Amino acid sequence: MSTSARRTQADRSAATRAALIAAARRLFAEHGYADVGTQRIVQAAGVTRGALYHQFAGGKVELFVAVLEEVEAELMGRLTDLITTVPSGDVRELLLVGAEAWLDASTEPEVQRIVLLDGPSVLGWERWREIGLRYGLGLVTAVLADAVSIGAIPSQPVDPLAHALLGALDEAALYVARSADPVTARAEMGAVVDRLVRGLLA
Repeated sequence: MSTSARRTQADRSAATRAALIAAARRLFAEHGYADVGTQRIVQAAGVTRGALYHQFAGGKVELFVAVLEEVEAELMGRLTDLITTVPSGDVRELLLVGAEAWLDASTEPEVQRIVLLDGPSVLGWERWREIGLRYGLGLVTAVLADAVSIGAIPSQPVDPLAHALLGALDEAALYVARSADPVTARAEMGAVVDRLVRGLLA
């Protein structure tokens, strides 16, 4: 097979995969994982069921993982872009901007449904947590390490602090996502997170 033929085949495969992820992402966000069947996904993507299983041997669960990872990656990109706008050395503002942005994201229907509600129920807590840590832990650790290095946070082991803070922020986002009144829950949790950040800097 020629190089151009292989490239064309690879391009088609990548396009099929992207179409499936895009269709599933929209459907999962609108209707939830449990209410979306594979036939509905392939119809929305304009591909066959065989193409789905060729791309995702594990079927709908593996496709959901790909969707979750895409949403997580985009979310971390957004958070990273936001915190880079904070003046260097303003640790309190840096932590607050990141935490507030995560809470704001928890009110978005797509993040609520895919990341916070369906994620742990579809994949189980351990696998869901592993994916979340892979995307969020590095960012939180880097921010805290810089804060400790300049004396903004008392000297202490950064890794356990990063895990504790990320766990608290995840729980805060889950609280908002599961609330019957997310607007009020977001405001109340914002005040809690503000006090938490102030406590870190004490």
